[in-house]
Amino acid sequence: MTIAIPTKNYTSQEYLDLEIQAESRNEYRNGEIVPMPGGTPAHNEINSIFNSLLRVSLRGQPYSIFIADQRLWIPDRNIYTYPDSMIVRRPVELQAGRKDTITNPVLIAEVLSDSTEAYDRGEKFAAYRTIATFQEYLLINQSQRHLEHYVKQSANQWLFTEYNGNEARVSLATVPVEFALADLYENLEG
Repeated sequence: MTIAIPTKNYTSQEYLDLEIQAESRNEYRNGEIVPMPGGTPAHNEINSIFNSLLRVSLRGQPYSIFIADQRLWIPDRNIYTYPDSMIVRRPVELQAGRKDTITNPVLIAEVLSDSTEAYDRGEKFAAYRTIATFQEYLLINQSQRHLEHYVKQSANQWLFTEYNGNEARVSLATVPVEFALADLYENLEG
């Protein structure tokens, strides 16, 4: 016989209080605190290179670039999360009463891992789409040269493009950035 152990539902304020003291990052999903897995070396290196490509291209532009330790609030879904990368048009908007939680990304990128891929493609992308400023989403494969690109066309309509191989060039729609997959995956073997 299996005994169901009840899980505790936390308020968003309880989560935020716990997160300040936490030694690792956790997502908050409508009452549930979910530990975030650590990344592989490939995951971290791809995210680092991606952010470097953004930083060089957006220098002097009115955008801020945030990486995995920056919390994002998605009020319509009652979710706090830490995207791998976010671009925010300045001025950065913060959750009311907070100095550590962004609310206005225009672009979000996630480096896919086996443990989070389904969530990043499904429920998480659906939650991101409720953010009024959100216009562009990248799903970056960490084990092969493959990137999926979604650009908002209108309410409830997104254009999907996929890129494969070293010769592919990605042009972002919301910010003046273009890069080759060969550059993004320069240190990935294979």
